[in-house]
Amino acid sequence: MLSRKHKHVLLKFFSMFSVVRGYNILIVVLAQYLTSIYILAHDKPLREVLFDVNLFMIVLASSATIAGGYIINNFYDSEKDLINRPIKSRLDKLVSQNTKLSFYFVLNFIAVVMASYVSFKAVIFFSCYIFGIWFYSHKLKRLPFIGNLTSAVLTITPFFAIFMYYKNFETVIFVHAVFLFLMISMRELTKDLENIKGDLAQDYKTIPVVYGEKVSKIMLTVLLLLTVIPTYLLLFNFEIGYMFIYFYFCIALLFVFIFVLWKSNTKTHYLILHNILKFIIVAGVFCIVLINVDLVLNRI
Repeated sequence: MLSRKHKHVLLKFFSMFSVVRGYNILIVVLAQYLTSIYILAHDKPLREVLFDVNLFMIVLASSATIAGGYIINNFYDSEKDLINRPIKSRLDKLVSQNTKLSFYFVLNFIAVVMASYVSFKAVIFFSCYIFGIWFYSHKLKRLPFIGNLTSAVLTITPFFAIFMYYKNFETVIFVHAVFLFLMISMRELTKDLENIKGDLAQDYKTIPVVYGEKVSKIMLTVLLLLTVIPTYLLLFNFEIGYMFIYFYFCIALLFVFIFVLWKSNTKTHYLILHNILKFIIVAGVFCIVLINVDLVLNRI
């Protein structure tokens, strides 16, 4: 049996894990390594990629920066989250705001230190990334269009870091990036629809608040149609191995998404739509291995 003190410590740990969304960070770490192995450095020996200290430092710096970003976002959105996510908010409040802010500065310092191991350019990159996340949480998040665009860009920035490290400029990489960017943009707009009640109460000028749900649905439909372009190119213009299964599955899910979207009018409906998009993005991480299922065996 755990003592009361140990239970309290455990609850605080889960609270901080919830604040930094540790599960999302683990997915990003996996995505960065799989992207390196199967896409950005597919011509390098597996051992060289896995045991590359510079890549490891970039991944750790990304993780620390993202965790810090979730903390500062939680700090600015605490009142809004009480309305949109009351259960999660109660768990998050087990850790004081002062502790969260202290942890935020420590994480950002660690990120810069790790980046300094790689190069001075990496320090500049992650310093700008940290500032960008803070500025988005403090100002840009409350603005329509700009907030959504900035959020999508910041989400794919960790992948841009390893892209710049490997300097692989193959066209297929840009097409994958466009697909991911569009999916994330759809997810951000869907989250705005899901959180419209809290955004209205806290005067966040999101697209659904300013322009209404119908315009938001039209924009989501346009974004969905735009995803057809990179999907078509990846299926018929590039060699993606068995990953074609993933993209055909995405097409089926997006048909479900658009059907449910135009029937939706409650928070529960938008939560379902958000989870569909989140599933597509997370599934895409694990399906990277389908690009070449024999790649690992051939490169050991």
